[in-house]
Amino acid sequence: MRTPAQTEGPFYPDKLPLDTDNDLIIVNDSLSPADGKVTWLTGRVLDSRGDPIRNALVEIWQVDNNGVYIHSKDTRRPLRDTHFQGYGRFLTGSTGDYGFRTIRPVPYPGRAPHIHYKIRRNGKELLTTQCYIKGFADNEKDGIYHGLGEQKNKDAVTVDFAPLKGSRTGELEAKFDVVLGVTPEG
Repeated sequence: MRTPAQTEGPFYPDKLPLDTDNDLIIVNDSLSPADGKVTWLTGRVLDSRGDPIRNALVEIWQVDNNGVYIHSKDTRRPLRDTHFQGYGRFLTGSTGDYGFRTIRPVPYPGRAPHIHYKIRRNGKELLTTQCYIKGFADNEKDGIYHGLGEQKNKDAVTVDFAPLKGSRTGELEAKFDVVLGVTPEG
């Protein structure tokens, strides 16, 4: 099933941070990590046939552990965790795999916890969507999540944030495969 498109929202970064790698926990060479539950967020970008898409640029952005975006117009900006990158990107290889080290998303007024995604290839925007925490009690109260309608659409963007096997620090892992409505040539 294709991953449903969702709104970009008002807080796609209006100014990208200097550090845009796939590790959102450490900004540049800082020794202080971001606050929050460390999460290894992985998945694959696939076409409508289930084949991997190579050279897809996967961008994610989300609030920090205080519920603040890096966007300059976020009214909660004074509370921002400056140790959290807030945005990252990753270019897929031949297997379509991507990976980020981030934090488990947190709710903020009016929204259930989520992570925004934008997928681009060859300079073309292919999909903007969001992923949500499976089992979060207030998902249905989130208007954007609720607006997905059918349960199959909700299931396509809801992922398990589970304990990472072997982690001694309580890290989590989450896997979110993004299925596009294009073929590799498209």
